[in-house]
Amino acid sequence: MIARTAIAAITTLLLTASALAAPALKGDITVTAAVVTVGDMFDEAGLAAEDALFRAPKPGTTGTVDLLDIKAAAARIGIETFETRGLDRIRVSRAATVIDQSALTRLIADDLKNRGILTEGMSANTIFTDMVPMLNAEAVDTPASITSLRYLPANGGFQARFAIAGIDQPLDLSGSIELMIDAPHLAGNYPGGTILDASDIVMRPVPLRYVESTGVARLQDIVGKALTRQSREGMMVKPADVSLPMTVAKNDLVTIYFRHGPMTLTVKGQAVTGATIGAPLQVLNLMSRRVISATAIAAGAVEVSSEPLALAGL
Repeated sequence: MIARTAIAAITTLLLTASALAAPALKGDITVTAAVVTVGDMFDEAGLAAEDALFRAPKPGTTGTVDLLDIKAAAARIGIETFETRGLDRIRVSRAATVIDQSALTRLIADDLKNRGILTEGMSANTIFTDMVPMLNAEAVDTPASITSLRYLPANGGFQARFAIAGIDQPLDLSGSIELMIDAPHLAGNYPGGTILDASDIVMRPVPLRYVESTGVARLQDIVGKALTRQSREGMMVKPADVSLPMTVAKNDLVTIYFRHGPMTLTVKGQAVTGATIGAPLQVLNLMSRRVISATAIAAGAVEVSSEPLALAGL
């Protein structure tokens, strides 16, 4: 019983001593808010941890506070004594988030996306009229925001106002915006008739105004298609630059089919012209040496509707 009482008494003394421990200067500190609190400056700050001592320096800057000024600020909120740990001054730095041209450009792009002006596969090439200053904003979740944006699609001009955390005055900027859209370009040099696959294509941004005047092909519309002519690396692929690949090419040996009910006749032939699947072509009947009209139905196969006697050349 006596032992338990002694342990309880010792525990109480330790807790009391801890609760009454004098605050102690931390040393050089970095803060994020506009004021320096007791908890920022002192260890063992206790219930006064959230009390303000003095204003913090501007974001991205550092200031020095003398020990006498710290004592005066602490005394105003009731802290009469504290451990100095041998320090006679404290360096106070304020964290910052750098806001530059790229950050403001992203804000403009996000605003255009929210309006539905920028859609998937599009981007904005933003050019500012004046040089954009590099600013130190407060290190907060939203260091900068766009409060207004006036955009004129006819000429691409814009006027924007930004709010920068920690800076009282708004930032007004103007310039122009060139809307860009991803368009397929050839990854190499290819001869006419090359059937394109995804590895032959790279997507690169081009001005939307140019695409609207010339047309742009979607990636899914050109993969598996054939180039209509010899093409160079870097060329933007337009719808007119590709076509369905030839099912039967000129001079291909083919089987000519004639179907009538359950009867199917075949004869060897040679393509005089090329054709895509389902398209007409001219074929030389190698038995009769006559040129007949046919329809390409598969690689190496064509179909005719001629009378079987004419087909066989008998």
